[in-house]
Amino acid sequence: MNARIGLIIPSSNRLTEPQFHRYAPAGVGIHVTRLRMTGKWRRPLAELKPVIKEAATTLADAKPGVIVFHCTASSMEAGLDGEKAVVDTIAEASRCAALTTAQAIVEALRHLGLKKLVLLSPYVKKTNEEEIEYLTAAGFDVIHDFAHGLSASDDYIAVAPERWRDLAWENRRDDADGYLLSCTNTTMIEAIAATEEKLRKPVVTSNQATLWACLRRLGGSVNNDALGCLLRGHTF
Repeated sequence: MNARIGLIIPSSNRLTEPQFHRYAPAGVGIHVTRLRMTGKWRRPLAELKPVIKEAATTLADAKPGVIVFHCTASSMEAGLDGEKAVVDTIAEASRCAALTTAQAIVEALRHLGLKKLVLLSPYVKKTNEEEIEYLTAAGFDVIHDFAHGLSASDDYIAVAPERWRDLAWENRRDDADGYLLSCTNTTMIEAIAATEEKLRKPVVTSNQATLWACLRRLGGSVNNDALGCLLRGHTF
């Protein structure tokens, strides 16, 4: 098994790397390239293709088994067609398997058989609306969403895992199949087990789903109760 994961992440992201190192199985290498693509450097996904191509080419030197364009909002905002163009760009530049955070989330939701979702994020409402449009096109029904309305990475990072658990509870819907906590630069992954225990419903987060999807492509797996039913292999 080529047990190396390549991640293309926003330059302001400070939580993806420590979380992947913490939760990935022993022996899986995590290799990262950063792009200025959020905040004042935010631009449409199509305009990022040249720098994504360069990042993928650079990461390919580490010979990863898979390369991920790892930013939930950016990978969803251009829709399914825009996302496919990014995946194709990475695959052609690197000659590696490629995916996006959004694709990983979709795979995880389908694997768990989730259709009706509650979406929670640190984003402003407009970003949630873009994610809902993407998820709807992918075949899901977002029956409720909560946008925290935070404006910058420092604010995202400052939200404790317990707060995400409480926000999920405050926004619970009895008819939801599961909960999607969206964003790679948050403590959401640390809230999965407690949130599932409280809600008795599956919880998918950006970093959890992406790690799971990468391991599937690498031919590996991890059984970690902290990562919820997606990694335990059973639901409620």
